[in-house]
Amino acid sequence: MTRSTDQKDRLQSNLRFGWTTGTCATAAVNAAYTAMVAGQFPDRVTIVTPSGKNADLEVAMTETGDDETGVWFKAGIIKDAGDDPDVTHGAMIQATLRRGTAGQKIRFQRGAGVGIVTKPGLPVPVGDPAINPVPRQMMCDAVAELAEALAGPTDIDIEVSVPDGESIALKTWNPRLGIEGGISILGTTGVVRPFSCSAWIASIHRGIDVARANGLVHVMGSTGATSEGWGKSHYDLPDIALLDMGDFVGGMLKYMRRNPVPNLSILGGFGKMVKLSQGAIDLHSARSQVDFEQLADLGAAVGMNRNAVASANSVLEVAQFASEKQRAALAEAVAFAARETARKQLRDAPTEVEVVIIGRDGAMLGRAGSLNL
Repeated sequence: MTRSTDQKDRLQSNLRFGWTTGTCATAAVNAAYTAMVAGQFPDRVTIVTPSGKNADLEVAMTETGDDETGVWFKAGIIKDAGDDPDVTHGAMIQATLRRGTAGQKIRFQRGAGVGIVTKPGLPVPVGDPAINPVPRQMMCDAVAELAEALAGPTDIDIEVSVPDGESIALKTWNPRLGIEGGISILGTTGVVRPFSCSAWIASIHRGIDVARANGLVHVMGSTGATSEGWGKSHYDLPDIALLDMGDFVGGMLKYMRRNPVPNLSILGGFGKMVKLSQGAIDLHSARSQVDFEQLADLGAAVGMNRNAVASANSVLEVAQFASEKQRAALAEAVAFAARETARKQLRDAPTEVEVVIIGRDGAMLGRAGSLNL
């Protein structure tokens, strides 16, 4: 076990998991339904998540009212994402329940702060609230279970809302995915695992789905804002073509292997592209490291001092002591090798790939591959 792997394992063992927006919405439904049938909101509710974990959650707010739609019952749960850096941590996830018409079963409605789907390619149809299938099923199961236990109705209108959800959504992929007006109610296991990166990778997958469903022939995966900025200035691409892949180039490539787009640009900084050139497909510093001996071989081939490269502390240091000509040649060699790594991951997928290395100043350092545009 490497030092970085050991450190990662210790970190993960000490981190606290949390609950998805889907779990919180289901808990809110549970509390509101209980009040609707039994006449009183519970202080806490327990939800069995799809992963089998029990989520024991405090009911943070309750409210009842009567309007033109009839009597309604609202409950709210504050999302606790554990130690995961989730932008929805601390958000209030609310569910407002009303009795529906006979035979309608469960009908989902979009409240304030929950997005609406405007583009194809997502797990729910265009025009529907952005409430994913697993959370929908969780809420349906909660109503069915409570209806049996309390002899209550099964024809229910469920409105999910998230105060401040519209502003929170601006920090997510939703605007690029064509989800307007708020966040999505998500989760497949019901549990947020700290730094598991599953939500980010799932967003990359949904981005590819949306691009394909809208007939795009070119998408661009970038490690960060600087590299994306270069790509936006050089390609006339809509927002739905811009994949914020971050460190997860492997998650992007493996999904695209099964769900190809004709052309893929991979853009990133020198250091991360060096890792990709050396076969790493998770570019995070805790999960992959630059092999400076291997980099020194490339450096020597373009006229650099091999020992100096091998003993460098960072790729930035290598770039700084290289001459302009050496730096350009090294970047081209790294881009070529990185493209080979990408092509191996894509296997026989009908996708043309280019790799572009972007400096910290936003200028192109090296490039390999061509696209069929």
